[in-house]
Amino acid sequence: MGLFGKKTEGGFMDMIRCDEQDYLIWKWRPKGATLNESKKENAIRWGSSLRVKDGEVAVFVYKQKEGTIQEFIEGPFDETIKTANFPIISNIIGLAYAGGTPFQAEVYFINLAGINQVRFGIPYFNVYDPRFLDFGVPVAARGSITFSITDYKGFIKLHRLIDFSSEQFFAQIKDGLTKYIKGILTNIPSENGMPVLQMERKILEINEMIEPKIGLAMESDFGVNVKRFDLATIDFDKESDEYEKLILMTREQQEKTVVAQNDVNIQNMQDMQAINAQNMEESLRVQREEMQRAQKLQTESQNLSAHQLNQQTEVAKKAAESMGTMGSGGGSGSGGGSDYGSMMANMAMGGAVGSGMAGMMGNMMQGMNQKQNTPPPMPQINYFVSLNGQQSGPFNTSQLQQMVMNGQLTKDTHVWKEGMAAWELAGNVIDLSNLFGAVPPPPPPPLP
Repeated sequence: MGLFGKKTEGGFMDMIRCDEQDYLIWKWRPKGATLNESKKENAIRWGSSLRVKDGEVAVFVYKQKEGTIQEFIEGPFDETIKTANFPIISNIIGLAYAGGTPFQAEVYFINLAGINQVRFGIPYFNVYDPRFLDFGVPVAARGSITFSITDYKGFIKLHRLIDFSSEQFFAQIKDGLTKYIKGILTNIPSENGMPVLQMERKILEINEMIEPKIGLAMESDFGVNVKRFDLATIDFDKESDEYEKLILMTREQQEKTVVAQNDVNIQNMQDMQAINAQNMEESLRVQREEMQRAQKLQTESQNLSAHQLNQQTEVAKKAAESMGTMGSGGGSGSGGGSDYGSMMANMAMGGAVGSGMAGMMGNMMQGMNQKQNTPPPMPQINYFVSLNGQQSGPFNTSQLQQMVMNGQLTKDTHVWKEGMAAWELAGNVIDLSNLFGAVPPPPPPPLP
């Protein structure tokens, strides 16, 4: 036999339902029952029916000697209460209430579909800029939080339903928000390297930092699911001495930073000019040495030619003297033969010396001619390059090749040399086309 299976004589039916329009937790009481009435307030009469709308849950709380037992009925539900619908009631109560005695239980309705919003306003508290930790700047914050109840079992574990008050609950949430938001805002400048004075204009970024932390805190401490967190404003106490000091110190630091950056830019420009001047001086030195070397070789070649002529003249002179000696001997007597032999020896010696000298001079002249016939080195093509808006150079071909390999010179870099009407992209200059062809393309992607 069920607890509410039949209606006895004199019994009447209660409709257990919640007709409130805006609620979070609502306790049901029978008709005519008053608040905190010992028994009648919680009496469920014979034959009562239960109606639970979609988006809410009814919680039955039974107090037994062993403790408190809870049973949950999720909507939609609209039936007469029977033990088949309440297995816990059937197991605990059995047939003890088969008569007309009312069954004692507290019934609470929890709104699962409702969206609740709590607005918060946090008065001024000090936030410290990581660059200036000697004083704090007063900061205030305002906004709202929107939440609902999804894990109602977890919610009930954190809150006593019998003493539940929405006003007190919302006040607790406001206190929790104040604690959490103050802690997060205080640490944002140091943890994120954010100057305090930039917090006002970075409110969206700060909102994204706070929202997940607030969601976890609200769920663990209050059992609610945060739908949305909105940080509406971050205000500074602009009349405070700390705010004015921070403005002044920030402005001075910015001015120092600008001056330091300008000094660095000027130094970089001077260093680049010094490098360009050094490169120009080195190029001119190399050119002077090459010209001097060429002139020296030319002079040496001319001296060798003159020496060769002098040697040939000397050989010819010796030969003539030998011929003269032979003529003066007359060719008679025994001495004539000796003169003739001497003459022949001198002529042979002169011819050998002349021939050897001529050969040596010929070889030397041939070597010099080969050097002279060797084509001169190709003229160096010097280009100026525009790097970071600054004119650099001139650079020769090998230097330009190195710049291509280092990524300083690309096809989209502007270059200029003497004779060009205007600056031109390196990729459009025919003389520089070989430089970019030597750069290997990026490696192919790995095989799947």
